[in-house]
Amino acid sequence: MNVFRKVGKTLKRDHTQTPYFSKLKAYAEGPYVSHDVPGHKRGELDNDMIRFVGKSVFRLDANAPRGLDNLNNPTGVIKEAAELMADAFGADKAYFLTGGTTMGILSMIMSVCRAKEKIILPRNVHKSAINALILSGAVPIFVKPHIDPDLGIANHVSVDDMVEAINDNPDAKAVLVINPTYFGVVSDLKEIARAAHEAGMIVMADEAHGSHFPFSDALPMGAMEAGADMASCSLHKTVGSLTQSSILIAQGVMVDHVRLRSTINMIQSTSPSGLLMSSLDAARKTIVTEGPKLLSDLIRMAQKTRERIDAIEGLSSPSRAYFEKQGAYSFDETKIIVKVSGLGVSGFDLFKVLFDRFKIQVELAESHIILCVLSAGTRQSDLDALVDALETIAFETRALKLPPYAPRFIYTWPEYFTRPREAYHAPKTTMPIHDAAGQIAAESVMIYPPGIPIVIPGEVISDDIIDDLQYYKEQGSVILSDTEQGMIRVVDKDNWFKWEDSDEVD
Repeated sequence: MNVFRKVGKTLKRDHTQTPYFSKLKAYAEGPYVSHDVPGHKRGELDNDMIRFVGKSVFRLDANAPRGLDNLNNPTGVIKEAAELMADAFGADKAYFLTGGTTMGILSMIMSVCRAKEKIILPRNVHKSAINALILSGAVPIFVKPHIDPDLGIANHVSVDDMVEAINDNPDAKAVLVINPTYFGVVSDLKEIARAAHEAGMIVMADEAHGSHFPFSDALPMGAMEAGADMASCSLHKTVGSLTQSSILIAQGVMVDHVRLRSTINMIQSTSPSGLLMSSLDAARKTIVTEGPKLLSDLIRMAQKTRERIDAIEGLSSPSRAYFEKQGAYSFDETKIIVKVSGLGVSGFDLFKVLFDRFKIQVELAESHIILCVLSAGTRQSDLDALVDALETIAFETRALKLPPYAPRFIYTWPEYFTRPREAYHAPKTTMPIHDAAGQIAAESVMIYPPGIPIVIPGEVISDDIIDDLQYYKEQGSVILSDTEQGMIRVVDKDNWFKWEDSDEVD
């Protein structure tokens, strides 16, 4: 198999270079005296962390010494590193982000959508997209994703549903597609982008979990190859940079780079971490020069692991063919989903046992499944440890003769009443969640991971939502909201003009 994608065949730059990291390393190794920030003074202020990791990490934690460029207006080594990144991903331009893909999604939406302008997007978006709606004031046109009743997860959006939304909302400014979902399921971004562009809409991709796509033909198309105008990519998730480091990539004439840069600078720190930026530079070099072979080897290991898991009675691990039969365009085979409910236990139960007993940390659990996120850094021994643990758990659990685990399945989406920004700024009151049925949410509530809101500002809280939150609480899941556990902020309808005239249009 030719593992080099088209992007790799048309590289224009020397990707053995790491301009920013090399310059930062030279500074860290130099005899410089620090009379600037940060306050640890190149690791000379002793503390527990310095004693554990050593001074070299802190020496790399430089602010803005002469010659190391400025992230908010790069003209030197950061600019060179960003140009290499754009070349690697087949983009016209790349921006380094030190606030994760959250910052990228905020920047994409806020740079395109003004208040009360429409954006078409799946309802199973990450909370950062909802926050971008609040900050920009944009009006969401939600498209319902395909629900997988066997695995209990939300997957892709269909081309037909997206095209229908595009045709029904010709005044929409943008379309956002998840490429792929948290679980690795891929929509037909290329066809959706074609339809959106014909309608004059800009196309954005949340590529938080797909940064590795451009570097192997065995993987789905990356956003740039599929024709998106902008994408935000979490290199830290699958390519190997440090946590919180991401990039925003863009191509084509529809992108207003002046406004995009202005928006990024508005929400990015003026003291960005040199560690994060240099890790992006180094990760790009590795994924370009070594990634194609590493990813090809990884996919073979993952396929074999799925086969071994499928052979364990009570367990299964769906492959690309499974998701394509469900109507998905493709599937990222570096993700391993394990359906565990056949053992008579929940994914939450297995998540805890794997960590507490076998010292194995998986990415997340849902009622029916656990999810493992692999990367080029995954070793065969890591996968062997997972399978061995699953075999042991399955053997011991079967002896208990438990009935198949069958949790309550709802997966209905809340009713939309008003745009998130308006609900966020409306008069509010706080009440117990169990009393909030029929109220309009004034905050987002979600389970993390994956960070997909169960309810967002402007949606009507239903009994199903309350029951879901209670279920996740009982499973020990991390529930993120702005209020204390068991409470929720809702719109104070008695003091809200919108409620007095519910026919008013946003």
